[in-house]
Amino acid sequence: MEKVMIRLRMSTQDAHYGGNLVDGARILGLFGDVATELLIRHDGDEGLFVAYDSIEFTAPVYAGDFIEAYGTIESVGNSSRKMSFEAYKVIVPRPDISDSACDVLEEPLLVCRASGTCVVPKGKQRKN
Repeated sequence: MEKVMIRLRMSTQDAHYGGNLVDGARILGLFGDVATELLIRHDGDEGLFVAYDSIEFTAPVYAGDFIEAYGTIESVGNSSRKMSFEAYKVIVPRPDISDSACDVLEEPLLVCRASGTCVVPKGKQRKN
């Protein structure tokens, strides 16, 4: 199946906790955007996110981090689409060097993985 990726830099407005820690819900919002694009590409409609089956946060995300969020449709039912998601930290700020220094990570760091189900009602499916 097709894979979709979006990249976004977390801002200080995304920070919700002390130390500029970003709320995990922000990452789930990225997965929602990825799911929407997958459904538009597959069905020609945004569809609806019904439920997450699993969510695992594996590393913290901070303001200034660049995050890549990926999603794939794993299986297709009459109206349901099972999807899997992963988010990786790929660039980190280096305030110890200067207020504008950043490093590209040699290996992207997995920060979250999840799976869930979206639905596109039959009457709204325009493709496949």
